[in-house]
Amino acid sequence: MKTDKRRAPAGAAVLRNEITTAIRRAVTKELAEVGYGRLSIEAVARRAGVSKTAVYRRWRSKLELVLDVVSAVATRKLPMLDTGTLDGDVRLLLLVATGALGHPLASQIIPDLLAEAARNPQIAGTLQGALKDYQDRIGEIVVGRAVERGELPAGADPRAAADLIIGPVYWRLAIAREPLEPPELARMADAAVAALRVACAEPDDDSRS
Repeated sequence: MKTDKRRAPAGAAVLRNEITTAIRRAVTKELAEVGYGRLSIEAVARRAGVSKTAVYRRWRSKLELVLDVVSAVATRKLPMLDTGTLDGDVRLLLLVATGALGHPLASQIIPDLLAEAARNPQIAGTLQGALKDYQDRIGEIVVGRAVERGELPAGADPRAAADLIIGPVYWRLAIAREPLEPPELARMADAAVAALRVACAEPDDDSRS
């Protein structure tokens, strides 16, 4: 009895996932160390332990590589933010955001890419799209659940909610680059929830007249 031994495809058609992952990790570390301006395909390949050809099989240029990495990070799934209350969800979200924005790699890469975006429309467009997508997903998750629980009215604006929740943390960690201690983070969460409830409050009869 003969067995059908099919040969796996080989050559340029095969892009091994582990190599792609290694290259993405390498470009993230290179961005943190030298910034976009000094980033080179040679250095990325060397850090990833692959050939330059392996990089160019996947991305045609440094710009394309960096844009892909930014997009890949932006499309990662958010953790399940369902604590059962709006207050708890906002606290958990701020904790997650603080951990992500406070990471040494993020704190070095984000300011550099923001500066580069002012000079490069493609980077600016990708960053804006990634941030908008992230903002929309946060708003839909937090506001959607709060509306279902009756904590916010049905007309609550998800994007405005994301601004109120994430904006102060982003400014503090990514722009001002100052640390946030747990007590301050808790106060920030309380302020965000209070602002959300005021912003989403339905007008009473007196205000309509």
